[in-house]
Amino acid sequence: MKLVFATNNSHKLEEVRQILGDRFEVLSLSDINCHDDIPETGDTFQDNALQKARYVKEHYGYDCFADDTGLEVKALGGAPGVHSARYAGDHDSEANMTKLLRELEKKPDRSAQFRTVVALILNGQEVLFEGIVKGKIATERHYGDGGFGYDPIFVPDGYSETFSQMSSQGKNLISHRGRAVRKLAEYLKQL
Repeated sequence: MKLVFATNNSHKLEEVRQILGDRFEVLSLSDINCHDDIPETGDTFQDNALQKARYVKEHYGYDCFADDTGLEVKALGGAPGVHSARYAGDHDSEANMTKLLRELEKKPDRSAQFRTVVALILNGQEVLFEGIVKGKIATERHYGDGGFGYDPIFVPDGYSETFSQMSSQGKNLISHRGRAVRKLAEYLKQL
């Protein structure tokens, strides 16, 4: 089965391709010649994921899926949330982490969660899948060989390493995106 994943983020694309495996051919936006700046103006992850998937379907005609992902920090009232990628600027991971660590300096509660919502448009139907992983924000960055975004400062519950320090396979087994994409895969297998 061939599906478009409404992203040009190479890290996300690789993660999703690893999770879905060989049963599905996953195309990126550049694979379908879409170089548009797709709007993400929703107030929720669901809104943004649907907005991206609908855009691809309406403008390019492909069945597709899109995700919206963010980090929700309890002590910050759920921020950065839907603004995670642009928290301190436009897609600047280092600046985002610096801002977040600074805002948490004097806060004892460092609990957080990553949330991913995947919106699928297939055969005229819209279906949503959600994945959440709970954890905490480390007091400093811990880099490894993998990860991106906030991964160097997020430690999932039950682990001592950040997502960045884990292997990609290890991260995909427990991550928010991994959980949402496995739900998507289960749904697609039943068709």
